[in-house]
Amino acid sequence: MNTLVALCAIGAEKILGNEIKHLGYKLEGNAPGRVTFYGDDDALYRTNLCLRTSDRVYLQMAKYHAEDFDELFDGVYNVNWQDFYRKDVHVIVDKVRTYKSKLNSEHSIQGMVQKAIYKKLGEKWHITTLPESGQDSDVRVYLDNNEVLILLDLSGLPLHKRGYRTDGGIAPLRETTASAMLQMMMWRRKTPLHDPFCGSGTIAIEAALYAHNIAPGFGRRFALENLSIYNKDRATKIRRAEAELIRTDVETRITGSDIDSAAVERAKLNAEHACVAAGRALQEIGSDARIVRPDFVQADFTELEAPYESGLLLCNPPYGERIGDEEEAEKLYKRMSCLFTNFPDWELGVITSHNKFQDSIGKHASLLKDLKAGNLETKFYMYSDNLGSKSQNNGKRGKFNGHRS
Repeated sequence: MNTLVALCAIGAEKILGNEIKHLGYKLEGNAPGRVTFYGDDDALYRTNLCLRTSDRVYLQMAKYHAEDFDELFDGVYNVNWQDFYRKDVHVIVDKVRTYKSKLNSEHSIQGMVQKAIYKKLGEKWHITTLPESGQDSDVRVYLDNNEVLILLDLSGLPLHKRGYRTDGGIAPLRETTASAMLQMMMWRRKTPLHDPFCGSGTIAIEAALYAHNIAPGFGRRFALENLSIYNKDRATKIRRAEAELIRTDVETRITGSDIDSAAVERAKLNAEHACVAAGRALQEIGSDARIVRPDFVQADFTELEAPYESGLLLCNPPYGERIGDEEEAEKLYKRMSCLFTNFPDWELGVITSHNKFQDSIGKHASLLKDLKAGNLETKFYMYSDNLGSKSQNNGKRGKFNGHRS
């Protein structure tokens, strides 16, 4: 059994933990921005392929107490690194996080950890200098109250980089954050969903992947594939098993709009890339089924009307780089109050880093959640008290035409 650590946005730990449990793995605990759990060997690949809200998955290599550099070195050296690496590996200690520990020089800790790994590899392989001509392998170190955690990166590029977004536009929303928003709103595939500021289409695309039960990692590779422990045959079987779970028989009403025509075209292209990757996964199991693409149209949000009695509006409205100064942002958010009128029985979820959002839109959220992804601190405002009914409209499939009648 392996101990793994999955990273996520600070504030999304519970959502990620539920995802991990849904995959059948046992939780060990969590800390801000990370969840620790136990999994079999298949979990190393499967979690990277399937987790929607995790930014990275690590394998825990060691956990021990260290108050000086000798103890730090010994703990790292005792790991059987030769079982995980090829002889041309280039090891990078990419990040060090320290908290209330005697060892607190990040640069010195990085150097000592790398020295211990290379010394172990050199002795086991009987070489004095590693060529370092192969793939990079990242190691992360946490020191918390003198407790050392040594983690081996299994993901490579952050998992929010699904592979479908070739152009994100200005300040795009992370795919993992969009997925967390969907789960926090407890969205279900039968519920109509619309993003009135679709940008690169991230929210609608993540909703489509979720609705059709498409694993988000089908369109990319993982750092695990560069390690000696990687089992290609098992990975192929896991991919095929997940492809078998893709739902092509469900009706979805997922749409997006944006006042910028270039953004709409960008969203359409990204959605196509995502659905093509899913299509290739289906082809691996002999299926030629097609995934329905989300609909995107050009429209100002003030011109929209609700095509169904109830649904979910979910969005990341412009702010900062995407809109300019705070005064301009507040004017936009005041105009957004029309969504409560034009979509009277719809839920609304808005993520923004603007602290005066509630004052500007003129209504306080039913639930407010802090989310921090990277260096960006945002708040997720959830409005659900305006819902009249949870019942779904099962009539004709609707589409936003961009104009109110």
